[in-house]
Amino acid sequence: DPIEYTSTMAGRLSTFLLALLGLLSIATSFTTPDHFRTTRRSSASTTRTFLFGGSSGGGNAKIPSSTNDRDNAAIGAVKAAISKPRTPSYPLIECEFPALTALNKLGDGSLRSSLEAEDANAAFAAKLVNGIATPFFGPSVSLVMSSSASNAFVNKLKKKVKGATLLSAKDGVPEISGKDNVCVFLTPSSQRDYQAARTLAESGCPTVIVNGSFKDQKSVPGGATMAYFVKPLTYNSQVAGFLIRSYPSAWTVLDAQSKAVLGSFTDEQILVDRTNTPDLRESGRLVQKSVDEKAIKARAGM
Repeated sequence: DPIEYTSTMAGRLSTFLLALLGLLSIATSFTTPDHFRTTRRSSASTTRTFLFGGSSGGGNAKIPSSTNDRDNAAIGAVKAAISKPRTPSYPLIECEFPALTALNKLGDGSLRSSLEAEDANAAFAAKLVNGIATPFFGPSVSLVMSSSASNAFVNKLKKKVKGATLLSAKDGVPEISGKDNVCVFLTPSSQRDYQAARTLAESGCPTVIVNGSFKDQKSVPGGATMAYFVKPLTYNSQVAGFLIRSYPSAWTVLDAQSKAVLGSFTDEQILVDRTNTPDLRESGRLVQKSVDEKAIKARAGM
């Protein structure tokens, strides 16, 4: 009977469509949110006890093999950010990394370590100025010291930094403007320092913050560009991985031993809302998982 046949076929088609919609619904419910999507690749394996030592795979993300390697990567990333910042109308740029290679010295609070960190930051500032400034063709570079900089640190900078105008954040916002000038704020430490940097960037002057401290959520807004970032990630009191950003590449989590890429993130995925500060929780979980998986394989004799 044609009518009965048509009715049967319609019923089967309806059942099939309902089943298909159910499968799509299940698949959608288990889709990984963008914030937690990661890519995985592998690389060679070595052991490390300091921030530097050995090379790294992972494309543009690379664990620095030396202080010079780190400085070159940071300068290249800063220059890329100056040339094309995330927000063209707001060229506020950050560069953040451990100043000392011996990680146990970073937070020990000793005067000796503080002086070593000052020396390291001064040495990097000198390299950065030389890397940005171009004789005869510009841009002109100004180096702004923190309002809390000691006289001894100021004298160190005067000896080491050549080719830049030295200024102090104590004197307020420098009278600098335009894309033909670059202003570097070295280790700002007060809201007054950060305000001066933001004001310069708002005027259109490329402004680079190097190793700022005592930041809060208002210090560096979300429209800024993180040019270079290196953060050791610890697990069980050991450096187990690194979160690295070398602009314009993605934020990348690397295993400290194998150098394998554990995950990568865009600015939108990793930055805390309305700030230029990365949320380290997912990076930490990726490193923890990597360490645990290696421990399980080691116990199993794999």
